[in-house]
Amino acid sequence: MKKLTQTAVAALIATLGTSAVTSANAEDIKVGLLLPYSGVYAALGNEIEAGFRLGLETFGGETTDTFEIVTEDTEVKPPVALGKAKKLVLQDEVDVLVGIVSSGVLGAVRDFVDGAKVPLIVANAGNDEATGASCSAYITRLSFSNGQVNRPMGTHLYEQGVRKVFTMAPDYAAGRQMIGAFAESFTAAGGEIVGQDWTPFQKTQDFGPYMANAKASGADAVYVFYAGGEAISFVKQYDSFGLKADLPLYGAGFLTSPLYVNAQGPAAIGVIAALHYVPTIENDANKVFVEAFSAANGRSPSEFAVHGYDAARALVLASAGGANDGEALAAALSKTSFDGPRGATSIDPATNNIVQPIYVYETVANENGEGLTQKILATLPATPDAANGCTLGG
Repeated sequence: MKKLTQTAVAALIATLGTSAVTSANAEDIKVGLLLPYSGVYAALGNEIEAGFRLGLETFGGETTDTFEIVTEDTEVKPPVALGKAKKLVLQDEVDVLVGIVSSGVLGAVRDFVDGAKVPLIVANAGNDEATGASCSAYITRLSFSNGQVNRPMGTHLYEQGVRKVFTMAPDYAAGRQMIGAFAESFTAAGGEIVGQDWTPFQKTQDFGPYMANAKASGADAVYVFYAGGEAISFVKQYDSFGLKADLPLYGAGFLTSPLYVNAQGPAAIGVIAALHYVPTIENDANKVFVEAFSAANGRSPSEFAVHGYDAARALVLASAGGANDGEALAAALSKTSFDGPRGATSIDPATNNIVQPIYVYETVANENGEGLTQKILATLPATPDAANGCTLGG
């Protein structure tokens, strides 16, 4: 941020009158978007950026500050992402970082961000530890945590009569944490996990052997986490394997994200999932968001788009409140609260993690028979994550 000196400000005011105060106080905030633009999560990175730019366009008028964006590709590779984060901070001198899709990437950049004292708005990665034992005053999450999305679904499925579940997920941080949160709440409610498989991340093309294990397990249902290209492949193969009729498929809602559900086609119909955002949520803020995003992109927004959109809104709110350096921005971001497309949205200052409702939804065919949509079955209450070792709250 380039600031005018007090002498320069006084001179401007003297020359132009009090109307010059607004422009003299304006800052140029440089934003580093750290997202995957290649690899398995490339579509997610592009979606988050689209939402972020729309958010700046929508809410930017609430502050006199201006925003410059610099983008870097993480390639969904932790070592690459760490190098790009250092480049953005040390070479490009960004004032704030926004992005991170992979939990593994978030874990890789955490210590650098904390040490550099440059605010990071997490616009996707759900790594529980980032707002738990590895929390930082400089990391604020505007997306979700892995446990937050899946924990309530364990209790909900048991209440729906499901007693035995087989789980699957890619073998990396997000997969382990998401399934772990579901399994913990499901077994606490009285359910039984009758089997688990961990598929090699970004390497599994044939899910058949794992589906055979699920079929032979005696489970009432299958619960999974997959996202991006892996989600498309998994849902299609699950349907073609003939499991859906006898072994209902449930999961974290990234499985049938609006971003790529049409690529899954009829195979996605009937899949029930839990997520913090779908475009069919009924509130005024979501109506505005869906209309604006659809007009700009020719399709409905996904959860990834709302992450970027709300990240931009939080940044504007912090800026409008007078935050003008890394420490002030980080402190302001931790106090974020607004009614947005997801509903009541806030940051828990004890962890810097988001607090938001969770929606259980079923993928169904549109009434006109063209394309797919999301039918909300239940709204689960917004519950803050436990501190899990985070000491931000004292």
